[in-house]
Amino acid sequence: MSEEMILRHCAPTLARLKTGNMFSCAFDDEEELKNQLRRINKVLVKKGLRVLPLRWRDGRVLIYVYRPSHLRRDLENSTAQSILDQRGYGRCRSAEQCVVHLIKRIGESEDFPHEIGLFLGYPLEDVCGFIENKACNCKCTGCWKVYGDEKSAQKLFEKYKKCTDIYCSRWAEGGSFERLAVAG
Repeated sequence: MSEEMILRHCAPTLARLKTGNMFSCAFDDEEELKNQLRRINKVLVKKGLRVLPLRWRDGRVLIYVYRPSHLRRDLENSTAQSILDQRGYGRCRSAEQCVVHLIKRIGESEDFPHEIGLFLGYPLEDVCGFIENKACNCKCTGCWKVYGDEKSAQKLFEKYKKCTDIYCSRWAEGGSFERLAVAG
């Protein structure tokens, strides 16, 4: 896993536009990947970011890049708390404990838990719609399935794409990973 891979998959989170992103990548040596994650976290923690492996399976790892301060804010919402309570997060008293519980849920299932959108900063109405509709009947699909405000979601999709394009261009021009990650 490279810094470039994180930039390509997580630019909106690095730019402080989004709570979190996830992506999957192949690995040959688990210990080497853990060392890479530690090295990357040393850079990103100073910027208010964390990088965690959520699941190791069949030579692939699911990586979660997120901003703990944004996640705490997102999970304080009463609707988000209700969704989490319904899915067994009731004993989690902090965002960090919720992430630990999410890791457990992801590890126990082949599918993603439906509440995962809460950890990625998706609009609550879309997370609720996804759960209520069992991932069917959405208005449109982009970075996530949209059940609420389609126009607003389309604008966000465009904003995230533009951010990713800019970050990839800056990287290609020799921009440093550390400078591209916005503090906060």
